[in-house]
Amino acid sequence: MEGDREMAHYFTREEAEALLPEITVVLYKIQESHRSVLALRAELEEIQAQAMGNGHHLYDRILRLQQEIASSMPRLREALEELQDFGCELKDPEIGLIDFLSLRDGEEVYLCWRLGEQRISFWHYLHTGFAGRQPLD
Repeated sequence: MEGDREMAHYFTREEAEALLPEITVVLYKIQESHRSVLALRAELEEIQAQAMGNGHHLYDRILRLQQEIASSMPRLREALEELQDFGCELKDPEIGLIDFLSLRDGEEVYLCWRLGEQRISFWHYLHTGFAGRQPLD
């Protein structure tokens, strides 16, 4: 994505905030699919470990889990693409952390928002990430 910088869209705080209700819906979808894939993978690993020991009776279950994971992935990918269409960047699906590229005094920065926050109240430099969040006002 770095090569796309020259076509970058810079968000104002107002523009970014206007998208938050729609983004929230998509984020919940991403989180749900993400959690479901992680849970299925964890279960699969557990069963595969058991199967190493004694496991012909577990193979059907392993297959079923592998199929469930495979069918969950497109849902997750679809929701991620939907989010990408807004022009923002997903930084952490688990906490629902989103960055919007913006300009502050002529410098590229990110407006930073996480699921549950009422508005966009923070920004940070491109290299500092969530830990470097600073209040906007």
